[in-house]
Amino acid sequence: MNSWVNSAEILGSDLPLELSGTGNRRALLMDALREAVRSGRLAPGTRLPPYRSLAADLGLARNTVADAYAELVAEGWLAARQGSGTRVAERAAPVTPVHRARTPERVARPVHDLVQGQPDPSVFPRTAWLASARRALAAAPDDAFGPGDPHGRPELRRALAGYLARVRGVRAAPERIVLCSGAAHGLRLLAQVVGGPWAAEEYGLPFHRALLASHGVGTRPLGVDADGARVAGLTRRDRAVLLTPAHQFPTGGPLHPGRRAAVVDWARATGGLVVEDDYDGEFRYDRQPVGAVQGLDPEHVVLLGSVSKSLSPTLRIGWMVLPQRLVGPVVTAKGEREQFSSATEQLTLADFVESGAYDRQVRRMRQRHRRRRDQLVAALERRAPHIRVTGIAAGLHAVLELPPGTERSAVRAAAWQGLAVEGLADYLHPGSEDAGPADAPRDGLVVGYATPAESAYPEALEALCRALPPG
Repeated sequence: MNSWVNSAEILGSDLPLELSGTGNRRALLMDALREAVRSGRLAPGTRLPPYRSLAADLGLARNTVADAYAELVAEGWLAARQGSGTRVAERAAPVTPVHRARTPERVARPVHDLVQGQPDPSVFPRTAWLASARRALAAAPDDAFGPGDPHGRPELRRALAGYLARVRGVRAAPERIVLCSGAAHGLRLLAQVVGGPWAAEEYGLPFHRALLASHGVGTRPLGVDADGARVAGLTRRDRAVLLTPAHQFPTGGPLHPGRRAAVVDWARATGGLVVEDDYDGEFRYDRQPVGAVQGLDPEHVVLLGSVSKSLSPTLRIGWMVLPQRLVGPVVTAKGEREQFSSATEQLTLADFVESGAYDRQVRRMRQRHRRRRDQLVAALERRAPHIRVTGIAAGLHAVLELPPGTERSAVRAAAWQGLAVEGLADYLHPGSEDAGPADAPRDGLVVGYATPAESAYPEALEALCRALPPG
């Protein structure tokens, strides 16, 4: 089949799908695609439209459609090959991986949202951001309103170089920084430039693994324990390793100093690349700051960061701090012009950082998140003292360790309580399921405490405690 189907054939004229609604549009699109395959409307081998075309047809962001395609490739519903586009997988009956809890256990329209990953949108610093926007626009050079440089605005790259050196111990000149629309965009670019295979922590974002897979980069799991990723398992065959060393996602805890040194030694000896996802390195509560691994060896480590946790994911501004040898190839992969991040928002963020407003916002959010975390711990001590909570020294989420065999029932119970929360198994690399008894998957809940409004948070904690297995 040489031509692709259109959006009506994918969604169906009678499918009650409200992509313009307030729900998770990526999840709604994925459900529509699964249903189209299940019903036979999309036969095996059917070629889907390029994500740009489908995004335009449906009025969605391109990244939303690209991310939906990537995750469905990882699940086995779709297949993607370089040069031949994305097609329905050649199989009679698609199989959902057993490591992912799916509906009806997930809450379509939850009363309370304790899913990790995003701050409360009501605390965005609107007044300070507006002040920075006014100053940035008043001072903006004329070229800021022309075709954008794929490196990103120099004003923001200079501001980030100073900030990251001061706060995260990063060693980089502005010329080493390439701006992107977030960590996912950075991973896409690195997948194109570096190739595979990669190693990745056995617990991590399935979306990141699916994204790499959609670009032909396979991943294999590295075990995770109390000291972080077991980097001794890296081999010469691995082209790169994806780590969250400041605060392992989602289990918590920093990468042990010995392992930080060991992973840099591996990169130097093999020519491999360490990809450091610094997703929440600014939010620590009960320990001293942990500097970026990038500071140990800027020529073998890429640092990925964004403002999605500190300000808002809607800003779509992230950064890559790159080894010198990768700057040119990454910029080439990105394209001749900036297509992903608004120049005016980049200029605004540059002013926001240099004026000190960003530091003040991070301090404010750190205090708020610490208070939320303390409320969670106190509620568990009072209502469920048999449940151990871990990973709380930093970040925006905690892990509640559950008795073996109780995770799925706890997720179902949470759904009945109108609570959106995820199980630890949702984040387990599929290749980890064959581990021996000593490395058997753990049962737990990943509880995000940043999103609910202040007035709703106590009730959300009560619902959570009601959903937990008894002691």
